[in-house]
Amino acid sequence: MFDSFSAEMLARVQFAFTVSFHIVFPAFSIGLASYLAVLNGLWLRTRDKTYLALFNYWKKIFAVAFGMGVVSGIVMSYQFGTNWSVFSDKAGPVVGPLMAYEVLSAFFLEAGFLGIMLFGRERVGDKLHMFATAMVAFGTLMSATWILSVNSWMQTPAGYSIAENGQFVPEDWWAIIFNPSFPYRLFHMVLAAYLTTALVVGAVGALHLLRDKADKEARRMFSMAMWMAVIVTPIQIFAGHEHGLNTLEHQPVKIMAMEGHYESYPEGWTPLYLFGIPNDKEQRLDYAIGIPGLGNLIFEHPLDYPTKGLDTIPDADQPPVFIVFWSFRVMVALGFLMLGLGVWSAWARWRNKLFEAKWLHRASIAMGPSGFIAVLAGWITTEVGRQPYTVYGLLRTSDSLAPIDAPAVAASLIAFIIVYFAVFGAGTYYLLRMMNKRPATPKLGLRDGPIRTAGITPAPQVDPDFILGE
Repeated sequence: MFDSFSAEMLARVQFAFTVSFHIVFPAFSIGLASYLAVLNGLWLRTRDKTYLALFNYWKKIFAVAFGMGVVSGIVMSYQFGTNWSVFSDKAGPVVGPLMAYEVLSAFFLEAGFLGIMLFGRERVGDKLHMFATAMVAFGTLMSATWILSVNSWMQTPAGYSIAENGQFVPEDWWAIIFNPSFPYRLFHMVLAAYLTTALVVGAVGALHLLRDKADKEARRMFSMAMWMAVIVTPIQIFAGHEHGLNTLEHQPVKIMAMEGHYESYPEGWTPLYLFGIPNDKEQRLDYAIGIPGLGNLIFEHPLDYPTKGLDTIPDADQPPVFIVFWSFRVMVALGFLMLGLGVWSAWARWRNKLFEAKWLHRASIAMGPSGFIAVLAGWITTEVGRQPYTVYGLLRTSDSLAPIDAPAVAASLIAFIIVYFAVFGAGTYYLLRMMNKRPATPKLGLRDGPIRTAGITPAPQVDPDFILGE
C-alpha cells in the first residue's frame, strides 16, 4: 500500500494525519472555554436560569472535547522522539523549553481548575467556581500562546545562534518567543477558535430552533452565536490580511505558492488568480482565471509594482503548490461564507425574524463544521507552504528526519489510522449525540410548584443533572 513512498514522505503524512486530528479539538475547546466563562458570568450577574442551563449543557461537551484534545496531542511527542529525532536534537534547545512552559503553565492551569469547573459549583461557592472557570479559559489561551510561539519560531526563526554541532542555541528568549510572525499567527488562530465554536453553537441552536422555535435555550445560544459571527468574522478577515502581509515580508515563497505565481511580473499588474490548476512539472497555472492588478492591490502595492514568482526560486526550494494554492482558497472561501451568514443573521435580527427564519437555521446547521474545515485548511496552507524546511530557510525537512525505515513508519501510520478513527470517531459520535439533545432547563423544587388552597402540589421531579451540577 505504501511501497512507493519514502520514509520522509510517510513520516510527513503521519505527522499531518495526527496533527489534523489534534488541531480541531483545541480549536473547539479554546472557544468553548471562553464561552463557558461568559455563560457562567452572565448566570451570576442576572440569575437567568437559561444561562445556567446552557453552561451545564456545554460544559459536558467541553469535557469530552478537552479530553480528546489532550490525548491526541500526546502522540505528537512520540513522533518528535522517533520520526523527527534529528529535528528534536537540533532545535531542542529552543523548542524544548517552550513546550515545557506550555505544560508547566497552561496545562497545569487547565487540569488544576477543570475539576472545580465541572463538579465544584455546590462545593466551593459561586466566586471560586467562577474563578476556576475563568482559569480554565485562560489556560486554553496560554496553551495556544506557547504552541503558536513554537510554530511561529519555526516559520520565522529569531533570537538564536547555531553552535558548532549544528544545534540552534537560544540567545534572546524575548526575540524567540515574540518572533516576527507570532503576534499575527496567535491573533488569527484565537479568532479562528472563537469562530469555530460560535458556528458549532449556532448550528446546535439552529437545530433545536427548527424543532421548537420557542425553545428558550436554543434562542439564546443561536442569538449569541450569530452575534459572534457578524462581529468577529470581519475582524478575522482583516487579521488574515495582516498575517498575509507579514508572510509576504518573511516567507515570500509561501505567498508565491498561495497565489499560484509561477512567473514573475516585472511590469507590475500582478493578477489575483481566482481559479487554476497548479502544474509544478511545467511550472505554470493551467486554466487560470485571474484579475490583473488585484494581486498588487491586495498586498498594498502600486499597480506597476514588480513582483517575483517561483521562476526565481530553485525547484528544490519550492513548496508543493497545488496543496497550498487550494487549501488557501478553501480557507478564504469559508471565511466569506461565514461573513455572509453573519450578515444574513443581522438582517433577520433587524427584521425581528431571527428565530423564525428557517432557511437561516438550515444554513447555520450546514455551516456548523465550516470552522473546523477552515482551521484545517489554514493549517495546511501554513505548514505545507513552509516546505521544504522545518525551520524556515535553515533546516530542511529531509535533514530533520531520523534514520528510520519506510516499513516501520508505514506500520505505525497504519496503527495510528486504525486507532484514531476508532477512538476519536467514537468520541465525535458521542459529542454529536450530546448536541442532538436539547439543553435541560433547570427544574427547581417546591417553591416553583403551582399553589393550591390545600397547599403545594407534589413537586416536579428535580433534574438530577441540576442538583449534581452536571
